[in-house]
Amino acid sequence: MSEILQYDFMRHALMVGLLVSIACGIVGTYVVVKRIAFISGAISHTAYGGVGLGYLLGIPPMAGATVFTVAAALAMGEVSHRSKQREDTIIGMMWAVGMALGVIFVKLSPGYTGDLMSYLFGSILAVPLRDLYLILVLDAIIVLAVGLYRDQFTLVAFDEEYARVIGLKTRFYNQLLLVLIAFTVVVMIRAVGIILVIALLTIPPATAALFTRSMNGMMALSMVLSAVFTTGGLLLSYWFDLPSGAAIIILSALGFIGAGLLEKLRSRLAESRSARYSSESV
Repeated sequence: MSEILQYDFMRHALMVGLLVSIACGIVGTYVVVKRIAFISGAISHTAYGGVGLGYLLGIPPMAGATVFTVAAALAMGEVSHRSKQREDTIIGMMWAVGMALGVIFVKLSPGYTGDLMSYLFGSILAVPLRDLYLILVLDAIIVLAVGLYRDQFTLVAFDEEYARVIGLKTRFYNQLLLVLIAFTVVVMIRAVGIILVIALLTIPPATAALFTRSMNGMMALSMVLSAVFTTGGLLLSYWFDLPSGAAIIILSALGFIGAGLLEKLRSRLAESRSARYSSESV
């Protein structure tokens, strides 16, 4: 491990991994509980349009992705609120259009447009210090927003109908939650890429849900698992010369499968003890 830390790019990558874990653990918990992975996936893929727009306008691609992704998230929230009958169709269309715009913007951009594959599949080892600061700012916004509206987000995630009945502005909190998802997507783009971002947004919280039932516990465990998966994936990519984003996701998936098997084993042992206790009591 000490050998790895002597390289600046590895230290930056590990820091990005930890910052990504904060966003994944907090926002990913709401994505899993509210079951909006499809909308989250659409938001992540429209981010490519923002990357392309950044190159076209000559601004940092991550800044372009932030603005474009937030706008897409708000549009999808409005579609979800107004068009219940064809919500999936319209959001799927926006997903495709966002990617298509990215391709067109990049094609129209003058000069060298950089390694665009790093945005699609991730390149956590190539995150510049400038992007690290942006990720830190976005993480701070996410933590602040959830700290202020945690109870409202939880109520909307678990029972939106009840929240509406008691007078909560569910439309506002849904839109705000989608904006936080957009920020999280931007945070994770350079770590695992647009294609794989939805996996890291859902796998750690889904794994955490196997072991805890409280929102706070789920968030905390999800952040720890995300940190383990990103750090472990980085080490695997370094030792075996693997793509870092893919290594992180595969390790996350294996962790989820292992946790599921462990939980099943625990449940069977608990049932066996209960049955033995009942027979002895009789």
